[in-house]
Amino acid sequence: MSVTDLMRDRGSPPDTDYRPDGPVAEFEQLYRANFGLVLAYFARRTTDPQIAADLTADTFVAAITSFGTFDPRRGSPRGWLLGIAKNVYARHCENTSRARDAMARLGGRRALDIDEASELLVRIDDERSGRELLASLAELAPVDRGAVELVDVAGLTPKEAAAALGISAGALRVRLFRARAKLRNLFDHNRKGAK
Repeated sequence: MSVTDLMRDRGSPPDTDYRPDGPVAEFEQLYRANFGLVLAYFARRTTDPQIAADLTADTFVAAITSFGTFDPRRGSPRGWLLGIAKNVYARHCENTSRARDAMARLGGRRALDIDEASELLVRIDDERSGRELLASLAELAPVDRGAVELVDVAGLTPKEAAAALGISAGALRVRLFRARAKLRNLFDHNRKGAK
């Protein structure tokens, strides 16, 4: 199914037919430019390639259904997508911890073929250091942890990260400074403890 078909199926108005400068082309460009970023976001959070693939797909489905409301004056597309990914992951964690809809989720998943699973396993393995960083970040406050992850791990600008977290750019910079200092102290403490 093409992006054009998906948008048409979602009830997009007829003027969204594919044009080189239309919304379908814009979304397709956004998808191609940020697929790896979103997949890496989930690969740092799970070792299951099926879950990483499903959460990435869920993020882009949410993005395509709300693409008409995206306002580039409020933040970058990358920040917007990572904000959606954060919400998708939060819902996933909530559903998993409460075991709601487990049978429906399992019944509706398409099994990955061997090549897809192998590719995702390589990607997940490549993100091992990111998972180790996230484990160390667990001791930080949620907003501090989000600031470090979005700026230092995902590569967003402080302005983009602030928009994704729903805080001002100034507040993000202060939180980022404090979080990095706490993280350095934590790493120093862990290194001394390991010796």
